[in-house]
Amino acid sequence: MILVWDKFIRNDTYRTEIDVEALDRFTIALADGMGGHNAGEVASQEALSSLHFYLNDLPVSLSPSELNEAMVAWLESINKTIASRGFGNPSLADMGTTLVGLIFYGHKVYWVNCGDSRLYQFRDGKLTQLSTDHSLNNMLGTKKHSNIITNCIGGGCKSSYIDMFEFTGKIQAGDTYVLCSDGLNDMVDDEEIEELLASGADASRLCKAAVDAGGFDNVSVCVINVE
Repeated sequence: MILVWDKFIRNDTYRTEIDVEALDRFTIALADGMGGHNAGEVASQEALSSLHFYLNDLPVSLSPSELNEAMVAWLESINKTIASRGFGNPSLADMGTTLVGLIFYGHKVYWVNCGDSRLYQFRDGKLTQLSTDHSLNNMLGTKKHSNIITNCIGGGCKSSYIDMFEFTGKIQAGDTYVLCSDGLNDMVDDEEIEELLASGADASRLCKAAVDAGGFDNVSVCVINVE
């Protein structure tokens, strides 16, 4: 599931333009749910809805360190919320979700990550992964497909953490940023993603590439172009 400003997108294509100078905050984020039946969808919806309303309720004057502390507090809260849903409904037990996104707050830009969904930067024809996968693959240094993650929201994870970095000054006009679930990068390697973006591919084309390659998992992609 994807959150763009105040729009939640699942099983759909959505395009918009956002004037960052006109807003004091907004979020673009992707959550890849896990769990049986509809539990993954519930967890991703819960996480993105909570994040959206939580950030909108924050005061406007928090420093980067204070915002970081606020995000740590939010992570603790959403973990408890998702766990409690499982207590009341066994079909939702141990459901969880990843989270990766961009937070625009106080005219600064932050990226956040919890799990193995990814944030890429595409600049001058070169693709760079900014986020770090919280996964067994990354710990072992292997490219082999694995669905074992070492950090997430919910999912029975006892010690969740969130990576958060402010990178406002590193953004340039002409940059492209890609948020994606592992349904993309497990099926399409970085070199092919780079080639697709160089040819002008949008999120729909990236999703199609993953499906055409076998589509072992759900795939969610958000492409952000900086003008």
